[in-house]
Amino acid sequence: MRYGELERATLETSVSASWELDGTGMCEINTGIGFFDHMLTLLAKHSFTDLTVQAQGDLDVDSHHTVEDCGIVLGQVLKEAIGDKAGIHRYGNCFLPMDEALVQVCLDFSGRPYLVFDADIPKVQLGIYDAEMTEEFFRALAVQAGLTLHIRVLYGKNTHHIVEAIFKGFARALAEAIAIDPRVNGVMSSKGSL
Repeated sequence: MRYGELERATLETSVSASWELDGTGMCEINTGIGFFDHMLTLLAKHSFTDLTVQAQGDLDVDSHHTVEDCGIVLGQVLKEAIGDKAGIHRYGNCFLPMDEALVQVCLDFSGRPYLVFDADIPKVQLGIYDAEMTEEFFRALAVQAGLTLHIRVLYGKNTHHIVEAIFKGFARALAEAIAIDPRVNGVMSSKGSL
């Protein structure tokens, strides 16, 4: 079973999460940020993984700490769940259309954390979710999980559609990368380790 779980508490937030990679898209999400809950639900659904996230944060300040700390926790949980990466495809890529928006997400379970975020997202709020926190969430997740992650918004006008396409595109690329392939002997690397 490829599974990870973690509880993390700071003076700003308390986050607990679990992630079952061989799931069906089931989820239980409650961060206190409605739009973010919706995005994490889409992440579970479109990656065919089972995800639980419970978070309490200083939302009286803004959504920053809660969203970023969820990224930190989910990155660590994903790293635990993927384990030694034996047998996985390793790479994932997805072009995701969402109405007028088109996004590309590429990722690699390289062990070398890096984020390229080529997206000009308007600095607006979707409910109480600050749209600019999308980059911070994926940076935290990529660093903690050891992912090389490239996110590129080719075009789009509606901020909701752009952010949703990013989360769905990440989910689909993740599903491809974590898929077990019987042709892979050990890890997908000529070096023999990742």
